[in-house]
Amino acid sequence: MLTREQINQLQQEIENFAPNTERIKQAIHKSIIGQQEMIDRLLIGLYCKSHILLEGVPGLAKTLTVRSLAQALHLGFSRIQFTPDLLPADVIGTMIFNQQKGDFQVRKGPIFTNILLADEINRAPAKVQSALLEAMQEKQVTIGEHSYKLPEPFLVLATQNPLDQEGTYPLPEAQQDRFMMKVLVDYPERSEEMQIVRNSFSAEGNMEVQAVADAAVLQYAASLTRKIYVDEKIENFILDIIQATRKPSEYKMPSLTPLISYGASPRASIYLTHASKAFALLQKRAYVVPDDVITLAPDILRHRIGLTYEAEAEEINVENIIKQILKNVPAP
Repeated sequence: MLTREQINQLQQEIENFAPNTERIKQAIHKSIIGQQEMIDRLLIGLYCKSHILLEGVPGLAKTLTVRSLAQALHLGFSRIQFTPDLLPADVIGTMIFNQQKGDFQVRKGPIFTNILLADEINRAPAKVQSALLEAMQEKQVTIGEHSYKLPEPFLVLATQNPLDQEGTYPLPEAQQDRFMMKVLVDYPERSEEMQIVRNSFSAEGNMEVQAVADAAVLQYAASLTRKIYVDEKIENFILDIIQATRKPSEYKMPSLTPLISYGASPRASIYLTHASKAFALLQKRAYVVPDDVITLAPDILRHRIGLTYEAEAEEINVENIIKQILKNVPAP
């Protein structure tokens, strides 16, 4: 538990760091209009060194936002367009025979970067998803008989299209669980879309994103995030939310029991705590408040709760379940 003096000292560190976050956001907004929620969630992922899954219809600037973020942070960036005929070697690399030297050499794939954009990740077959899973969890890949560490930091920012599901391979629960958040990307506001249209015909719309930070800034942000204070009451609130997804009847929600096939894993508790700390950092606060948890809970939980056939028959989706849980679990 932090003393008041330690919290005040941490608050000063956070306020000194805040201009870095603002510079990153301003750099991204030179090419991206609006989408503030998506940008905040991506920064949370970066500050927590965790992977993010973005879901939205085509044309919402998901790819451009991720590329702009990598440019603003001066990090390595690779984009892979996932297709059903993709092979693991196309992602992680392979062994090739060098005729001059008469032996096999490693040719590393595009996964050897800092930020990997996995476009339409649900179009990749099982073997590719398995290779990616090792990279996401272990921060390494196996080529031939040897394992190779990935650069630090290494983040997978993946996208998937909720509309066209023909020829897709739904992500297995184990792989979905590796993503800290599943963020739903929505359409821009009318005024924002007007600005997008105008920028597309102006020089401003083609401006290069300048690097305003680097990996050292990211490392410092990660260390600050870990220091953010979480009161025991907030910890219990987080655990109550996660437990309610598994045993809703114990939290006076017996109607949810036949609708949930499985609840959130312990990773959800870890990620919700960690993400709430990063969100507090974005808000220039040295401590987490209940609203931080409530704001981020849907992004943490929506890909970690399984629905029964009964829920689908009644047209109840996971968003309805999460809303009901957050409404019924009392906040401190």
